[in-house]
Amino acid sequence: MTNNPVGWFEIYVQDMKRAKAFYESVFGVQFTKLDSPEIDMWAFPMDPERSGASGALVRMPDFSSGANSVLPYFSCTDCAAEAAKAERSGGKVEKPKFSIGQYGYISLIRDTENNMIGLHSMQ
Repeated sequence: MTNNPVGWFEIYVQDMKRAKAFYESVFGVQFTKLDSPEIDMWAFPMDPERSGASGALVRMPDFSSGANSVLPYFSCTDCAAEAAKAERSGGKVEKPKFSIGQYGYISLIRDTENNMIGLHSMQ
């Protein structure tokens, strides 16, 4: 494999308006509507010149949120700060900030659609 292992991610949601508000509030981002004929997709900001993968919030008929086994991690300056924002924005902190040794710190949270996501920081 010559590229980073993750090239794209999708977080499935039931209520797009509510999910967008949650992620915009926690991460301070604005989404871009993707032109997809059968599903409602809103992309996270992306800079192709920087490392890391981008992805989208997706609402697709008959595909529920919260029951998937994929756990995307979002990079943060201090994952405790974003975890607190998540809680204030209607999410839930599953596991508060904890050390993963030389690799920094992580928190695990649930969004408003019951999807678990990870937060990663070096401080």
